[in-house]
Amino acid sequence: MHAVSVLDNPVWHALTGPQATVAEGTGRAVRFQRDVSVFGALPDDATPEDWEALRDLVGAGGHVFLARSEITAPPGWTVRFRAEGTQMTADHRVNGAPAEPPLPIERLDATAVPEILELVERTQPGPFLPRTIELGTYLGMRDASALVALSGMRMHLPGWTEISAVCTDDAYRGRGLAKVLVGRLVDEILDRDERVCLHVVATNTPAITLYESLGFTTRRSLEFAFLQAQS
Repeated sequence: MHAVSVLDNPVWHALTGPQATVAEGTGRAVRFQRDVSVFGALPDDATPEDWEALRDLVGAGGHVFLARSEITAPPGWTVRFRAEGTQMTADHRVNGAPAEPPLPIERLDATAVPEILELVERTQPGPFLPRTIELGTYLGMRDASALVALSGMRMHLPGWTEISAVCTDDAYRGRGLAKVLVGRLVDEILDRDERVCLHVVATNTPAITLYESLGFTTRRSLEFAFLQAQS
């Protein structure tokens, strides 16, 4: 059997490691607390008993979002959404970010959550819940007091931090805002002797091109699936 990297099952290794304080579940199945994130996870070599534990955790009719190298749900689950994802990594400072930020950079806290949720709704970078901001540093840019760009740190697993919620209002694209924010986050992560990962839907070519321009490389494909436990 080949060695399994924590990156092959990132949610599991985050929730059973550095982010256990915002997890709920058992040694067989875990999930983020419901207002923190939609993600849940199973062990690297999931058994039928592990899947049953996940079903008990989300409850009949409940939902969970999984991200791992392979997802084969047993009977008792309905797949509501499935997509191929691309996992990218970086272990050096980014390339090509503007030397000076086009707009001031702000470290966001819980008071900014309503604005963040509005920007996420407009730009659709992925799920963001009321307490997602507790998972790590989130940086934003404003223009005329309106939040127009966002990037942050979501999952933390041993030796790695994931960058997520990278989004820019349509009217501000093409100005390098995302590059600046991602670059600042990469610097912070590397400065604490960790490496950087991120996840993007494989069909999102513009985002992949952006990350490649910054020096990220593709590590592997992952599966994303939004599952519902049947009643």
